[in-house]
Parts: sequence; structure tokens; C-alpha cells
Amino acid sequence: MSDSKDLLLELGTEELPPKALKGLAQSFCNGVAEGLDKAGLTYDKIKTYATPRRLAVLVKKLATTQPDKAIERRGPALQAAFDDEGCPTKAAIGFAGSCGVTVEELSRLETDKGAWLAYTIEEKGKAAEELIPAIFQTALDKLPIPKRMHWADLDAMFVRPVHWAVILFGEQVIQADILSVTSANKTRGHRFHHPQVITLDSAADYETVLEQQGRVIADFDKRRQIIHQQIMDIAVLAEGTAVVDPELLDEVTSMIEWPKAIIGDFEPHFLEVPPEALISAMKKHQKYFHLVDKDNKLMPNFITISNIESSDPKQIKEGNERVIRPRLSDASFFWNQDKKQPLEIQLERLKTVVFQNKLGTVYDKTQRVRELAGSIAKLLNTSSSHARRAAQLAKCDLMTEMVNEFSDLQGIMGRYYALNDGEDRAVAITLDEQYMPRFAGDQTPASATGQVLSIAERIDTLMGIFALGQIPSGDKDPFALRRAALGLLRTVIENKLVLDIPQLLAESAGLFPAEIKAEDAVEPVYQFMLDRLKGYFADQGISTDVFDAVVTIRPAQPYDFAQRIETVNQFKKLDAAESLAAANKRITNILKKIKTDLPAQINNELLKEKAEKNLAQQLTEVIDKISPLLAQAAYTEALTELSTLREVVDTFFDDVMVMVDDEALKNNRIALLNQLHSQFMQIADLSLLQV
Repeated sequence: MSDSKDLLLELGTEELPPKALKGLAQSFCNGVAEGLDKAGLTYDKIKTYATPRRLAVLVKKLATTQPDKAIERRGPALQAAFDDEGCPTKAAIGFAGSCGVTVEELSRLETDKGAWLAYTIEEKGKAAEELIPAIFQTALDKLPIPKRMHWADLDAMFVRPVHWAVILFGEQVIQADILSVTSANKTRGHRFHHPQVITLDSAADYETVLEQQGRVIADFDKRRQIIHQQIMDIAVLAEGTAVVDPELLDEVTSMIEWPKAIIGDFEPHFLEVPPEALISAMKKHQKYFHLVDKDNKLMPNFITISNIESSDPKQIKEGNERVIRPRLSDASFFWNQDKKQPLEIQLERLKTVVFQNKLGTVYDKTQRVRELAGSIAKLLNTSSSHARRAAQLAKCDLMTEMVNEFSDLQGIMGRYYALNDGEDRAVAITLDEQYMPRFAGDQTPASATGQVLSIAERIDTLMGIFALGQIPSGDKDPFALRRAALGLLRTVIENKLVLDIPQLLAESAGLFPAEIKAEDAVEPVYQFMLDRLKGYFADQGISTDVFDAVVTIRPAQPYDFAQRIETVNQFKKLDAAESLAAANKRITNILKKIKTDLPAQINNELLKEKAEKNLAQQLTEVIDKISPLLAQAAYTEALTELSTLREVVDTFFDDVMVMVDDEALKNNRIALLNQLHSQFMQIADLSLLQV
């Protein structure tokens, strides 16, 4: 028997949920790896496979046995194991008996904490084949499946009916009961190309045999790449460019075992409908990829991925064309019907849609957002009338036929309908931009009015839901408040908007009914947003201590917060950083000890030592320089000026005793340190830096 062999584990099922397949496959692989590691079974590498009908892993060069383990048993302490005459006590004799040896055969374990009798047992490692079935089963049990079900009259529960299982260790079949089926070395190929059972001679043959004999490309990434290349190639033949959504590509890959790209057409007159509606119909309902021409305009074509290589692909093409035509006809009908009446007429219907029971209808929310948007627009010196008008129309498209059918088009269709109604272009664009950023990495609104409405909408939601006490916890966030807060912060920071968030939260609170007591939510919402900022900056590589140095002074403006973060992050790299951070820590510790109000004014006549005179003089000069810089939020320049105090600060602490018996002298030196500390604290608390 060799020291290692390849291991194949495969579970064959009915078609697994496409959107969950990648996650299930990775989780299964992680579970198997964890089980092998826990069992002490070494291996070279592990590879995962996933198709609609199977989850599998191939473990290369898996050890055939566990290593032997030395298990040390600790007995009684030596002082309890022997009496004064050195004879073994009952405790020692009993321990030796439990180990199956005599007292003389026991060893002694000596540590800093004492000495004990001990016995080392050599535990023989188990054969891998004994452990593998349990590892397989445990990995399946840990899969992230929200709801497992019984199928037919089987005892086992799984997300889909299970039809076969493979456990093949090298060329050895390991039989076990896995989810109510008996494992073997028999897998199955493509449902149509090769529905017959395939016997696997060895684990290493798995991928090759499935592809060549079973017409199944088991490797998810390989299959995904093949599909992507086929899409690109066939688009070139149509003289267009395929737009490949990565999420759609993953989903299609999860539905296909033997891909074949086929291009289809639809009538050009459908292009009169907004392209987003046609694309949504193709992607959402049919999982098609769309094409654009050299001007980035939608073409009357689509690409579908067939799961069979047909001898007559024309039939598949025509079949898909028949299927998509009614979908596009529906989109065309909705577009023409919705245009028959102005968007504004839908406003009244929003009174029938509940946003949240205690917060009222979507209409009520619209009125609050309109008032807040008008105020924010004034603060940003942009059109208040545009902001209020956009807020008034913002949710009207939710009542249209098109958005009722294609919910992902909300905002997008609002823009089209507003333009059709002759609304100002700035207002129409805002109806789309209010939802930006829609997802992580998405762009923020480009227009000023779009930024205003995006911010106002998110503030209203955060304040309302927090006021009701429905704060996100764990993975529960039904109103997507974390995403709302981060989107708001990104919009403010990335567009360099000067906005006082606590002030806006307080203004928003005043727009809710008095019984909601929304004013109590201002501080919790602000803290919630600061918590989101920590993650935002961490994603940009900002260390925790830099964030803590800034968050301690709780800047009210997110863009100002970001400027301070950048300044402190750059300061941390300077030669003076370590010395000044240490000085700030020392000053902070001294000031903390003062129980009364800190003295603020420096009496120059009480400055006795040369070091304190020099510090006071240079501090006065630096304050004069940084005052205008701080007024302009030029924090980098201000901190650079403060950094010039490094030498006089170091000398002060070397030569001057602060906590002297002379009360007046002590208070004057504390006042000097307090003034120095307050200058740094106008930017950040440098005492928190780890340098």
C-alpha cells in the first residue's frame, strides 16, 4: 500500500439552486479540508468541482493513515503519590493500574508548577478509509442550506433529491451511507448526452472521464471561461460586443454542464423601448446576454447558452426567439401604457402604499424627503426647486406597470417617464441617481441634485427606522440600513460635500410625527454612521489607530473626517511622528490627573526654565501660522507646522518637571501643555497612534 492516494468525493443530485451553487461548492470543499486537517490527514492540494447536478472534491496525495500520536496522561502529584518512606500510595497504585502498568513503569512530569506521575500512551493512527465517510457527511451537514427537506420516503434531508454518491480512494471504493444512498465508484454524465452510469476506475480520472465520456465539464471555473469565450466569439460574428454581467455569467455557468453559445434575433421595432427594459427582460427571465454596437447602442440580438450540442442548432435558436418575443412585447406594452399619463399622477396612489406601519405611507415619506432635500440643496448652493421637485416625483415610477413587472428598473424608468413628460433634465436624471450607489463599488450620483436626493432619502430611512428601535443586529438588516449609511457617506466624501451630518439628522427628526420621538435617534444614527466609516476606511488600507485618532474628536462632516484621516495617515510616516505621538500620550496622561478645570491661560512671567520659554514662544508662533490653515481645513499643512515643535517638546520633557510643589508654577506648566495638546486635538488625537 502506498503512503498516499488521491481521494474523490462526489454527491449527485437533482439540479441545485443556480445562485447558490458556487457558495455550496466552496463550503463543501472547505468542510472536507477542515475535516481532513482535524483528523491529521495530510494532503498535497484539494480541488473543487461543481455542476448543476453534482458537488465534488478531489484531494491529491492524501495520506492513507493518521500519524501515531503520543498521549500523555497526568497522574497524582509526587507528594501525593509517595508517603514519607517513599512507598507508593493508593493514588499512585490506582493510577498505574488504570494505565495497565506498574508504578515503576510510570514516568515523572516536572514543570514550573510542580511534579506529577505520568504515563505516555502511543495511540496508533487510524486508516484514512475509516475516517473519510464521516468527514464527507460532516462537510455536507455544514453546507449553508437554509431549508433542508425530506425527499420521497428517504430519511436524509437535503436541498435537492440525492441520486448517487462516490467515495473513491485511489482505485479503492469506500462504501458508506451518504444521505440515504450507498456510495460507490459510479457517477453519471450529461443528462441528455450521456445519461448512462459511468464507472470510475480511479479518483485521478474523474475530470477527464466526465468530460470525454460523460460530456460534462465538472470544473466550474473552466466551464465559466469556456462560456465567456464562446459569448465573445459569437458576438464578433454578429459584428457587435457582448455585455457580460459577471453575476449572470456565474448563474448561467451554474445551470450548464456542456455549454454551447447560440445567437438569436428579435424584431428591431422593439428597440423603441428603453434599452434597460429590454435588457432586464432578457437577463431576468431568459438568462440571455445582450449585444451593443460600436456606439454602445443595444442591438436586436441576444446570446443564449444551450446545455446541449444540438445537431440542429437552428431549432434552439428559433425556440428561444419564440420565447423572448412575448417578454419584449410585454415591455413594449408597459412602456406605451405608462406614457399615456404623466408620472406625477401616480403621486396620489403612493398614499395606498405603506412604507412602515408607524412611519406611514410612501407618500408621507416623500413629503419628508422633499423638505429635507430642499434644505440640503440650499446648504450645497444648488437648486432647491429642482431638489424638491425630484423628491416629489422620486417614487412615482413604483406605481407604473413597467416597474411593477421589472422591479430592478425603479428610478431608471422614472428618468425616462420624466423626460417624456417634459420635466427638467436635472430633475429626470435625479430620479435615477437617487438610488446610487446601488451596490458595493457602484458609482455615486454625478449631478448635484442627484447627490442631494440620494442623501436625503437615506437620512430619512435611517432616522425613521432607528426611531422605532429597529437597529440592525448580526446579519439581520431588513431595511438595508448598513448599505444606506455607507452609500450616504460615500456620496458625501467622494463628491467632497461640506455637510454637517448631526445637523441634518436633527432636521430630519423634526419632520417626523412628535410621537415617534425621532430626536432620540440622532446620536445613535450618527454613531452607526461612524461605525460604517471604520469599515470604509479599513477597505482603503487605513489602520485602526489612525481611524481612532480621528474618530475620537467626532468630526461632524464626513468629507472633513476623510481629510483628517489622510493627514494623520501621512503624518504617521514622518520621522517626527513617533516622538510627537509619545509626547501627546504623556500630555494626555498628565491632563487626566487634573481633577479641577484645566488652566488655559499661560502667564509668561512664571516661565522659569529655558525649555518652557522656548516651547511657549514657538507654540505661539505655530498657533499664528496654523489658525488660518485650520480655518481652510488644510490639515496636512497645519500638522506639518505642528511637527516643527518636535525638538522643543522633547527638550521640555527632558528638562522641565511639570508636577512641582509650587502650585502656580505647576498650573502654568499644565496650561502650556493644555494649549499644546488643544492645537493637536483640532486635527486628531495623536496619542492614540501606534508608532
